[in-house]
Amino acid sequence: MQNLTGAQIRQTFIDFFKEKGHEFVPSASLVPGGDATLLFTNAGMVPFKDVFLGTDIRPYTRATNSQKCMRVAGKHNDLDEVGRDDTHHTFFEMLGNWSFGDYYKPEAISWAWELLTEVWEIPKDRLYTTVFKDEKGDIPTDEEAATLWQQQPGFVDGHLFYLGRKDNFWEMAETGPCGPSSEIHFDKGDAFGPITYLENGDIDLDGPRFIELWNLVFIQYNRIDENTLEPLPATHVDTGLGFERIVSVLQNKDSNYKTDLLAPAVEATRKMTGATLEQVYENYTPYRVIADHVRTASFLIADGVVPGNVGRNYICRMIIRRGARFGSKINLEAPFMAAVAEAIIATYGEAYPELTENKEAILSNLTREELRFQKTVEGGIAHLENLMQKAKSKGQSVLDGDATFDLYATYGLPLELTRDIAKEQNFDVDEKGFKNAMEAHRLASGAGKAMGVMGQNVEIYQELLNELIAQGKLTKDGVIADPYSKLISDGEILALVSEDESIDSASKGTPVNVIVPTTNFYVASGGQVADSGEIVGENWRIRIDDVQRPAAGVVIHIGEVTQGTPKIGEPCQIKVDAINRQNIIRNHTATHLLHAALHQVIGKEARQAGSLVAPDRLRFDFNHPEGLTQEQLNQIEKIVNEMIALNVPVTIAHKTLDEAKQEGAMALFGEKYGLDVRTIRIGQDTQLSYELCGGTHVTNTGEIGTFIILSEGSVAAGIRRIEAITGRASYQFISERMSVMRSMSEIFKTTPEKLNERAIALNEALSHSLKENKTLKAKLAEGSIKDSLQKIQEIAGIPVLAIHLPDIDMNTLREEASKFANEKKGIALLATTEDGESPKLVAMLPDELAKRGFHAGKLVNHIAQALGGRGGGKPTMAQAGAKDATNLDKALALVKEWVEEQTK
Repeated sequence: MQNLTGAQIRQTFIDFFKEKGHEFVPSASLVPGGDATLLFTNAGMVPFKDVFLGTDIRPYTRATNSQKCMRVAGKHNDLDEVGRDDTHHTFFEMLGNWSFGDYYKPEAISWAWELLTEVWEIPKDRLYTTVFKDEKGDIPTDEEAATLWQQQPGFVDGHLFYLGRKDNFWEMAETGPCGPSSEIHFDKGDAFGPITYLENGDIDLDGPRFIELWNLVFIQYNRIDENTLEPLPATHVDTGLGFERIVSVLQNKDSNYKTDLLAPAVEATRKMTGATLEQVYENYTPYRVIADHVRTASFLIADGVVPGNVGRNYICRMIIRRGARFGSKINLEAPFMAAVAEAIIATYGEAYPELTENKEAILSNLTREELRFQKTVEGGIAHLENLMQKAKSKGQSVLDGDATFDLYATYGLPLELTRDIAKEQNFDVDEKGFKNAMEAHRLASGAGKAMGVMGQNVEIYQELLNELIAQGKLTKDGVIADPYSKLISDGEILALVSEDESIDSASKGTPVNVIVPTTNFYVASGGQVADSGEIVGENWRIRIDDVQRPAAGVVIHIGEVTQGTPKIGEPCQIKVDAINRQNIIRNHTATHLLHAALHQVIGKEARQAGSLVAPDRLRFDFNHPEGLTQEQLNQIEKIVNEMIALNVPVTIAHKTLDEAKQEGAMALFGEKYGLDVRTIRIGQDTQLSYELCGGTHVTNTGEIGTFIILSEGSVAAGIRRIEAITGRASYQFISERMSVMRSMSEIFKTTPEKLNERAIALNEALSHSLKENKTLKAKLAEGSIKDSLQKIQEIAGIPVLAIHLPDIDMNTLREEASKFANEKKGIALLATTEDGESPKLVAMLPDELAKRGFHAGKLVNHIAQALGGRGGGKPTMAQAGAKDATNLDKALALVKEWVEEQTK
């Protein structure tokens, strides 16, 4: 076998398939672009999912890449195995080659064999393959693949096995594309034990001696329902070769963690602990967990996912905290992950430059999260120990879900850490109960269906597209979408769909989806909402509210007939609402300027984490650990408005993705980019912003008008949100504020320029008056209590005062009740009302009485209930609110009965 570095192995794979005519497609983000159904990219084919679903068309029919993947949530979750063996990871790379209706089984199988045995020189007698045979007998056996394997040069007889649906039939979802698969396994040799066999006499390829390397999926069916498969019009190939596994094989290592991919991270950890390599291997699990988790967290942060409480951010936090806990097992107490991350970045930085570009953010986020965890972990683990002790005393072996969620909500101890610690003490966790509690607190971290829905009515639109192409109404590329050149275009009604049915005409009031040959409407993407407008013809009109792309090559205009009866084949005009579009493009270009201003004020770490560009406002989410100060917000707003005032041009150009990135163009969080991209450069001599973007924009920044920040706040831990307005909305905002200012100036008898000064003076005068009022009320209350001393009752030697003091504030009420309780060593229950409504109660008693069993909280709640309210508090001090003061005197009389009852 060839002795290659991990980087060389990755590049050899890519170069091999490029020589076979494949287009190299750079790895997509761990955050699936434009796919809300997945938490993370969990397989190499995820970036190509839309191609198989028929909702996307690529300019190539063969592709290859090394895809970043993560499996730590939802259906695909390898977390429990990570660190406990040598092959599982939360983050991994998947090497793949794909055919979209191009080559099929002969090429896929022969090329896999060629790469493994001739290029990498893996001994042929150590390779085993499997093909599909349906145990139910409903789907044909894949004899074609079996024959092709046996025809490969040097393939060993007896090294091919037939397996059933679980192992060798791949399905994207409950319906849709599917097909048989063929797996390639490697015999690791005698050092891993003897070959074991299944009951039917076949070799057990899942045994410790074998490792699965490569899975070749042959997509040839469309599943209609549970019992119906139909042949696809074109067949596809989807393969996945585990990168870490092939590296361990070619480098002859018995653990993925000993390869040059992860060994540097293990070594960085070893240096900090001072252990010998032998000691590391004796206690290998913590070192493996740390190497894996730091690698995962580094790639997540580089892709814009920072530690937080929700969804992806929760997973990032959990991964870091789990790694930190395993660090404590090998006496790493101070923040240590940044040092391990340095090794990860050095190893992977060339192949994945986003790690190097975001190094500062990676290191700071890791350290910050470790410090946060250190502040809370001891309390959380101590509380968990108490839970386990209580459960053990009751003979229970499952920890309550609500209680373990409280560990996370209160102490920051994620479920996965609680589960780890509980298992060490032979306890399970009620995970369903935990997740239900988490859902109730809107902290769900589940990932939805792995492959999502098939797309709304995609089959209807695919059929319409095929018919229109066959009729010559459309080319094979489908509807031409060009939202950039003009607001009004001529066309023809090609199709009308209403309530999932294709119709020839539609009457007034009918909701319709309209297909025309070309559209100048913008289809919602990249955070920008779709255009609105209308499609009009002779004596008819359709209002358009939304525009979608339900299938590759199809754009539908969603709206309602407002006049006449439009029919298929009639000429029409497609009109974008110009004012609405203008409002949108102002906000979109302003979003780019806001992003640039954030970088100036708080640094490059402020990367986009979501956006909305609508006609009435813009919303921009970004990574930042803390709220912005008003001074920072003022500075950001000023910078954006200065950029607008420069009135610099906005230049749009099309480039290759590599070219744009080399020029410094910024790719946006969660977006999906092709090989060719559209770039937006703001400014010429001085470049203000340069981003990849498919949205519509102004031609000069001066068109934006005024930029005003409305709010800044937290979306989730580590994620901030700014909402702002421009153009017409900002004018309306300023106009309304000016009107309010003029009105207030009249009320305060001053000019707008002196309004702030006048307000401060009035506020100081008001504060002085309130203090005087409070002093007077306190004196009145004190006098009322003195006047009421004759009302003090002694019950079993305990002084008891229960009186109503109208129009007294709660602070004064508490002070007076406290004086009585401490000076008289008795029980005080004081009530107050404002305008005779909504009574408020305070109960106080000294420590001596609390030790005898008297409880102020129980007393005040007893009295409040008689008034239709409730309350509670500590044994010595409590308060309550009620709804009705009508029976206040009767309720106060109950204090005597309550005290008498307590003294019995």
